[in-house]
Amino acid sequence: MTDRLNGLTSWNADWKGLRVAVLGLAATGFSVADTLTELGADVLVVTETAAEEHAKLVPVIGARLWQGDLSRVPDELREFAPEVVVASPGFPPSHAVVSWARESGIPLWGDIELAWRVRDKVLRPDGTPAEWVLITGTNGKTTTTRLAATMLVEGGLRAAPCGNIGVPILDAVRDPAGFDVLVVELSSHQLWYLGLNDGPGSPVPHAAVCLNLADDHLLWHGSFEAYRDAKAVVYRHTKVAAVYNKADEQTMHMVEDADVVEGARAIGFDLGVPGPSDLGVIEGILVDRAFLEERRTSALELTTVEALAERGLAAPHIVANILAAAALARSLDVPPVAVRTALEGFRLDPHRIEVVARHRGVTWVDDSKATNPHAAASSLAAYPGAVWIVGGQLKGVDIAELVAQRGPASRAAIVIGVDRAEVVAAFARHAPGVPVFEVDHAQTENVMGRAVELAAGVAREGDVVLLAPAAASFDQFTGYDDRGSRFAAAVRDWIEGGAQREHDDDATPDGR
Repeated sequence: MTDRLNGLTSWNADWKGLRVAVLGLAATGFSVADTLTELGADVLVVTETAAEEHAKLVPVIGARLWQGDLSRVPDELREFAPEVVVASPGFPPSHAVVSWARESGIPLWGDIELAWRVRDKVLRPDGTPAEWVLITGTNGKTTTTRLAATMLVEGGLRAAPCGNIGVPILDAVRDPAGFDVLVVELSSHQLWYLGLNDGPGSPVPHAAVCLNLADDHLLWHGSFEAYRDAKAVVYRHTKVAAVYNKADEQTMHMVEDADVVEGARAIGFDLGVPGPSDLGVIEGILVDRAFLEERRTSALELTTVEALAERGLAAPHIVANILAAAALARSLDVPPVAVRTALEGFRLDPHRIEVVARHRGVTWVDDSKATNPHAAASSLAAYPGAVWIVGGQLKGVDIAELVAQRGPASRAAIVIGVDRAEVVAAFARHAPGVPVFEVDHAQTENVMGRAVELAAGVAREGDVVLLAPAAASFDQFTGYDDRGSRFAAAVRDWIEGGAQREHDDDATPDGR
């Protein structure tokens, strides 16, 4: 069986009749099942839950569906005797089916490995598949992926952001329009699956970056070390540019230890003055000293911090993302003018340090995407002294260090979420002088309305109220986007309510 799998390295290989179990039926799982049935494989989809639309389409595309309790391995899956299992990234290493596959010696792939194997379905005009650029990190992945893709397109290349960003990579690989470059955002979950095998399904990216590394997804991986090792897989077999964060020593060590293609260069970035193979900032100017022949004596201007500030892109962590994306784009010969032009029209996604209102000297900022302490620390660095709305599901991560570093400078903390006790305890220990208010969701259905009311009560002219939860959102919301939208709506309601209250006061007989 191993010989056959080793030979499956092309869309045009013989996939017919290959028995494949697909775990999960969300967007990624469906794209896997759809791809495999198109290739002629015999597909059994195994899932606990599925959207009605996907469930109805499974038999239409020619696959079979088993849905039920996966706390144990279903008899139907055992009887199917899969020759390979392709798991959606939501299935952790400890999952019963994943453990069974590994213990049984059944090859275990993720969607990224499958996509690499069939990447030649649509070729470029020169007869070669699209190049891949890989992006991971604890924070900033989606922004950097969008930035890099935008820069590449501005540079004249057909590029598509895909992967963990929301567009399954297999959908991009099968797009009949074809691309020159796929800019692939990778979660630590996808990289863990990719790290299981180092063979014909292992990507050879043109360039790769790990933006940063901090505690996250520890329950999924089991330890920080396992999480770090998964992230490091992003650099494996990089051909041209292994981009790392000079301000994060762990990413530098990843590059040093990576098994890259001979000739690949290590390219650093940070907010300081760059060395001869780096991108950085000199007196407010973002510059490239990596991709030019005279890099020991010269630098190429990309843009300025002042220009970025005019577009709401000057927060330090966003500038770092821009430099990382520029390094990836420049590795594919995108000229500096294209980088600059791409930035002129770029806008951050909603819920990423998004100003939702300015009212009576108070600025209300939605960074609901800050779902872990590292991301929240970046937000708080951009807005020191903010009224901080924090909390949610901590995912096994200790928030005490973040509170110790950033909490004392906060004007106040509004604590929400199921893990409030840990956040409140951290403030009591590390920032005892900061006023702390709790919103108990058991006592109010309108969590954000109450949080905004409390924040408005302590904010003063010139203050920022910052939603940077440092936690996941599924305890109270459907996702970080829902959490951010409810925050923005609550802010608008508060402002409109204040106007109405003033109107009512003016309408009293004595004007008071």
